[in-house]
Amino acid sequence: MIESVFPTDTNSQGNLFGGTLLAWMDKVAGYAAIRRARRPVVTAAIERVSFEIPIRQGEMVVLDAEVERVGRTSMAVRVDVFREDPFDGARERCTVGHFAMVAIGPDGKPTPVDPAPDEAAAAR
Repeated sequence: MIESVFPTDTNSQGNLFGGTLLAWMDKVAGYAAIRRARRPVVTAAIERVSFEIPIRQGEMVVLDAEVERVGRTSMAVRVDVFREDPFDGARERCTVGHFAMVAIGPDGKPTPVDPAPDEAAAAR
């Protein structure tokens, strides 16, 4: 997912608000978990986020999410955040976050996530 940092997204120092970035990270973590589970998900926990480098107004934000582990109903999703200069393409990792997402059924309660095809074959 790619976002642009506009003046309304920044603090008085011209840096992206942490809360705005967390919302974007939660969204992309949800997308990754939905694509893996093929069902609705909710955020159970934001386990760790490390803001390493500020993201400035005018930069693009590239968010990359990957499901790292799958439990019975939950998934651990890592989100890497990069700032990118829109004019020269220079990219630098700024933030890493770890999210716990839970698949939910029509009743709104946790529901099992199917194992990946290679996991199912290994279990047989």
